[in-house]
Amino acid sequence: MTLLDFRLTESNTIPLDSLAFHVGDTPLLPLRRLSRSLSPRTRVFVKAEWFNPGGSVKDRPALNIIQNAILHGDLGNGKRLLDSTSGNMGISYATFGAALGIPVTLAVPASASSERISILKALGAELILTDPLEGSDGAILKARELAAERPDLYWYANQYNNDANWQAHYLSTGPEIIRQTNGQVTHFVAGLGTSGTFTGTSRYLLEQLPDVNVIAFQPDAPFHGLEGLKHMPSAIKPGIYDESMVGTPLEVRTEAAHEMVIRLAREEGLFVGISSGAAVVAALQVASELDEGVVVTVLPDAGYKYLSDKKLWEQDWSPTSPDVGGDV
Repeated sequence: MTLLDFRLTESNTIPLDSLAFHVGDTPLLPLRRLSRSLSPRTRVFVKAEWFNPGGSVKDRPALNIIQNAILHGDLGNGKRLLDSTSGNMGISYATFGAALGIPVTLAVPASASSERISILKALGAELILTDPLEGSDGAILKARELAAERPDLYWYANQYNNDANWQAHYLSTGPEIIRQTNGQVTHFVAGLGTSGTFTGTSRYLLEQLPDVNVIAFQPDAPFHGLEGLKHMPSAIKPGIYDESMVGTPLEVRTEAAHEMVIRLAREEGLFVGISSGAAVVAALQVASELDEGVVVTVLPDAGYKYLSDKKLWEQDWSPTSPDVGGDV
């Protein structure tokens, strides 16, 4: 049984009136002011994933991973869910863990925003902070170490190598995009972190619409400020990462993403996180090269978890900036 099965039928594990039932079906919103310089036959839409109960796109894979683990008997009898996270996936684990009575232990880079750390603590997750200079890869290595040391205590969810991650998007994000665009989507753009959003959504879209274009993007350098995203050539590659599908990803500069975050807030009224800014930079770059088309991207979360970054929100920006909003 999978994510959509739980949404469509009564379940003894996830009842229809539970928090988990409200994952997915997020709004698809048009970009209006930011798309003014595009061809009038080209439209750009964004999936507002902060409408999920846990506040991010990660609710989809976290819920599917937990549901599958429960069904296969991997969780229960006092075992703790263990994984590494840069923040959002951990918040989703902790949200559903609290709702379902599942204890959660997370390896988190110490560089994660203070808001994310506070949210995780409020939800009752046990946190193990790892070297900030090692980023998400350092957290992965720590989670692997803990899982190997205490298999009696931990069930290692292993989001980077768990097929339930990308399958959640195959079962929900992809179908939603086709339904919400009436099958008119021509280009899908998504960032690479675990690669689950890109992989699962793209597989579904390509099955249903063989002519659709799927485009991945990543940070332009190993050291970057795009939290939640990976520079794949220099990172531990996820087991679910499909290089044959990705091809050559677009590269997005941290500075361009930061500027776009402010533009989205002030021109579209969309208060979003940094990876969302990067997604719009990439989507507008794709759209700027089209005579006509429907471009869809995913905005992973809102901006509330990044407010402690004063330099980001106080940057000097004016509406005279170029309409497409920075280079990829």
